[in-house]
Amino acid sequence: MKRSLEEHAARFDEKAAEYDESKSAEYRACANLVIERAAPGPDDNESTGSPRANPRSAREDVVLDLGTGTGAIALALAPDAKRVIGRDISEGMMEEARRKADDAGLENVEFDYGTFREPNVDGSTDVAIVTSNFAMHHLSDDEKREAIEVIAGLEPRTFVLGDVMFFGTPDPDEPFYSPEVDDPATVGTLADAFTDAGFSLTAVERVHDQVGVLVAERGSIEYGAGAE
Repeated sequence: MKRSLEEHAARFDEKAAEYDESKSAEYRACANLVIERAAPGPDDNESTGSPRANPRSAREDVVLDLGTGTGAIALALAPDAKRVIGRDISEGMMEEARRKADDAGLENVEFDYGTFREPNVDGSTDVAIVTSNFAMHHLSDDEKREAIEVIAGLEPRTFVLGDVMFFGTPDPDEPFYSPEVDDPATVGTLADAFTDAGFSLTAVERVHDQVGVLVAERGSIEYGAGAE
């Protein structure tokens, strides 16, 4: 991590009010894919003929959204989840998320301080799905690996990661990240970290040369209609 947690938190506190409006089309596409892969609709498998990460209803699932920010992923998944736990280091961002949850009348989502390596989740909580969008790239490669191992220890069924990641050699003239604060990994580095932590990588979605979504599964995978 190129800056301390406190420095990152302060930076996002300052951005909180206008954060949602400032995001790029690639960011929004990535977030939409994370939401789709974490909780697909009941007809997805039949309509597309392809398996999804979580083909059954998520209504009994607990979702942990790490680096939740203003709650884009958490709030989208909440209507179809038993409970959604949002964790972030920026109180300013989470205040925006809480406001939006109140406005939407969502009572099954809660936001509190937590990090990738210390997610602040009760040990008795049965987390089924972990999501994260545009947050893990702040960690160094070793810190990402440690974070994925911590998440694996929660024994989720599915981890859907949307983030800045390199599918090839990044163009120094068109970086999709801020080199002074961000530290993206290659897709291969992330894939190795997931595999070493006991996950199977079941989908790789490329949004941009430097942006993608990875779906990782643990244990047996039961696909719905349309799977071979």
